[in-house]
Amino acid sequence: MANNIVELFKKAYGVAPVAVSNAPGRLEIIGNHTDYNDGFVLSCAVGQTTAFAILPIDGDICEMRDFRDGSCITFDLTDIDNPIKGDWTNYVKGMICELRKRDKEVKAFKGAILSTIPLSAGMSSSAALEISAGFAFAEVFDIELPQTDWARVGQGVENNYMGLQSGLLDQFSSIFGEKDKLIFCDFRTVTVEKTISFPHGYAFVVANSMIKHDLVDSDYNLRRVACEKAVEILKKEKYPEITALRDVSTEMLKDSKDILEEVDYLVALHIVGENERVIKCVDALAKSDVETFGQLLYESHESSKVNFTNSCSEMDILIDISKTIPGCLGARLSGGGFGGITIHLTKEDEAEEYCNKLKAAYKEKTGIDSETIICSMGSGATVERVIT
Repeated sequence: MANNIVELFKKAYGVAPVAVSNAPGRLEIIGNHTDYNDGFVLSCAVGQTTAFAILPIDGDICEMRDFRDGSCITFDLTDIDNPIKGDWTNYVKGMICELRKRDKEVKAFKGAILSTIPLSAGMSSSAALEISAGFAFAEVFDIELPQTDWARVGQGVENNYMGLQSGLLDQFSSIFGEKDKLIFCDFRTVTVEKTISFPHGYAFVVANSMIKHDLVDSDYNLRRVACEKAVEILKKEKYPEITALRDVSTEMLKDSKDILEEVDYLVALHIVGENERVIKCVDALAKSDVETFGQLLYESHESSKVNFTNSCSEMDILIDISKTIPGCLGARLSGGGFGGITIHLTKEDEAEEYCNKLKAAYKEKTGIDSETIICSMGSGATVERVIT
C-alpha cells in the first residue's frame, strides 16, 4: 500500500511525499473495556492498515486527502483547537493539539491517507489514523517520544479532543503488534507483558453487523462512570485497599452486591469477569487448548450482552449463528460494542466456507448483507522515508 499511496500522492499534488507511515487496525480478542479499569487485554494488530503520506510545506495551511473517497480537507494550524463534527481530519488535528501540550510542534504539510480498515466497525480505524499521523509527524518534524507516549498521545485525542473516555488498547495494539502473535497487555503498568504465538491452523473471521457504532454518541462514557462508581463504593464500604476493578475478584463483588446499584454491579461484574477470562485464555494458549479458549470467547460475549449491555440484537444474531456452523470454536463482539464487528475463531482451512454460511444465514435472519474478513495478525506501526 505504501507504493500505491506514493503514486496517488504524486498524481494529486504533483510531487512525491517525503515519508510514508503505516499503522494497523486491531482486534480486541478478549478483555472488553478492561483497559481503562487497570485490567488485562489480549489483542492483536491486523493485516488491514492505514498509510499516511506527508510533505512539509511553508505557511499555516494544511491539506489532507483521503484517497478512498477522493475527499480533500484543508485546515489552518492557528485554528484547530475545536473539532468539527463529521470531519475525519479531527483525528489528525487532535494529534497536533496533543503534541503541542508536550511542547512538540507540527508545521504545515500536505498529507494523504489510504486505508484498508473498515470504518466505524470496531477495528479501530481511528487509532490507526492517529498513530500513522503521529509516526509521520515524528519522521518529518524530528519529534522524539517513547512508544508508550505515542499511545498516550493517541488516547489524548480520543479523551480530550473527541470527548470519548477510552483507554489505551487501540493505540497500544497498533504500535506493539507482532505478526502471528497476540499481545498480552497489562494496563495498570501500561506495558506489553508478552506476545503469545497463536496455534497454527486457526483463523479469526471478522463479521461486521453493519450496525454503525458511534462511541462518542453512545452510552460508552456512562459505562465508564458506572465502573468508577462501583470502585468508589467498594473502596469506601468494604475494600479500602482497592484502586480499580482490577483489584476486585468475582467473589468479592458478589459479596458486595447489596451495596451497589444494580447497573453499577452488572457493569463491574463484566469487567471483573473479563479480567479473569483473559488470564484463563493466556493459560489455555500456553497449553494449546484452543477449545477452552473458544469457550471463553462465548462467555465474554454473553457477559457483554447481559451485564455490560454493549451488544445489539444484530451482533447477538451473528453469535447465535456461529454456534450452528461446524468449525467455529468461539465468537464474541469485539471493540467498544453498540454495533460494529464480531470475531469468530474457526479452523483456517474452513474459514472461507464459514464466511459464506455466516453471511447467508445473517442475510436470511436480518435482511442485512454482512461483510466478512479473514484476518491475519499483523505487525505494528512503521514509518520510512520515500526515496525518489
